[in-house]
Amino acid sequence: MLEAVKDIFRRRYLRKYSSTVPTGILPVFKVRSAVTFIDVEDTSFDRCKIDIQAFYREHHIKGEIFYFDFRKIDSQERLITSITNTILKKDLDLFGKPSREKVDLMLGSNPDMLISLVRSTDFPIEFMAKCSTARFKVGRIQLPGDPFDLVISEPEGKVLSEAEIFSGVKAYLAKIG
Repeated sequence: MLEAVKDIFRRRYLRKYSSTVPTGILPVFKVRSAVTFIDVEDTSFDRCKIDIQAFYREHHIKGEIFYFDFRKIDSQERLITSITNTILKKDLDLFGKPSREKVDLMLGSNPDMLISLVRSTDFPIEFMAKCSTARFKVGRIQLPGDPFDLVISEPEGKVLSEAEIFSGVKAYLAKIG
């Protein structure tokens, strides 16, 4: 029963907040700003962050990285990412929608490209990907409604790290132009 109610509210959120900006594949030289989603629970998260920042610098892209961190952090642990760009479990409402502050921060950069390296299909990732006004969306796993224009998936039966997936994203973006 509770899941059915959650689904109703989630569909309502998606109808209300989903972007209507047409998307499609863009060559990298047309991308001036970008947003990337990464999961801090991935073992390669630090290396991936450095690779993403280097890619942005190399292509003169103003880039933002948003971290998804849904771990249970107790009072003894410290957050390993910027609190501003990190979406924590406490930033989600009862139905899984990220806070308005986090959504506005992502939308405020007005990105041309969105790259999601998160392996999950959880609602917060789906919501952020669908409400993004980016004109070119790249994902690791296609979400319901097909918001991603390009999906770089793992070979059958193999689990790759975010850094390995980002290497594949870079290779495809280089071929696009």
